[in-house]
Amino acid sequence: MIVYGISTCDSTKKAIKALEQAGHSLTFRDIRANPLSTAEIDRIVTEFGDRAVNKQSTTYRSFGEFLRASDPEAQIAAQPTVMKRPVIEQDGKWYLGWDDDVQSALL
Repeated sequence: MIVYGISTCDSTKKAIKALEQAGHSLTFRDIRANPLSTAEIDRIVTEFGDRAVNKQSTTYRSFGEFLRASDPEAQIAAQPTVMKRPVIEQDGKWYLGWDDDVQSALL
């Protein structure tokens, strides 16, 4: 299991803690310290589309008109912290965020 996020994100911290307590073996990938490759960004956007971008985030709101009009891949490549977090990959299945549906699927 791979958890993509940033170390200061509360949702990512909650997900990691709960998954570890549930006995999952996981790898945490800090996308700020270790940016996503173009292929990884493409895979996440293919899986989630526009939902991969957190449009309520401060990062997104700070975007200029050009970047807001860009596709999600360009937005995440330009500013990785705009990605909705966490993104979790487990055995080829992908999960976005840490809501009740994701928790019930993984815990």
